[in-house]
Amino acid sequence: MANGNDKAARHGAIRRIIDARMVGTQEELGKLLFAEGFDVTQATLSRDLAQLKATRVHRPEGGAFYEIYEQEGAPQERVRLHELVTAIGDNEALVVVRTAPGAAPAVALAIDDAQLPESLGTLAGDDTIFITPQRGTTTRKLSHRLRELFAHGERP
Repeated sequence: MANGNDKAARHGAIRRIIDARMVGTQEELGKLLFAEGFDVTQATLSRDLAQLKATRVHRPEGGAFYEIYEQEGAPQERVRLHELVTAIGDNEALVVVRTAPGAAPAVALAIDDAQLPESLGTLAGDDTIFITPQRGTTTRKLSHRLRELFAHGERP
């Protein structure tokens, strides 16, 4: 049994599983990975899903399942990230980004990967991201920068 340390192999298995069937929860995905020889914690699995930019897609008949958008078509990915952001707001302390259900981890990872000089870091839930500005940067400036990125469908 693998301990889950081979990240590339684990990511490949996650892609295969999600492509092959509708996986609705991290618990279900963890069991399927275990059956393939990967013993991973929930925290590792959550990180992997964010790194793979997996989102939970809600079905009209109810329920949700994970989907991974391929990175080959960068222009399409940009549009997808742009389409996942539904609102951006700020107050004196934080910037809040609202996303489609299940999309916040992928959008937050993209923001973190962009290494914006205005951003200290992100914290993502299911459909909400809290972003703290760097010292000396106003939330309004950070909010404006995020709006610019997402308004044009640029990849953060």
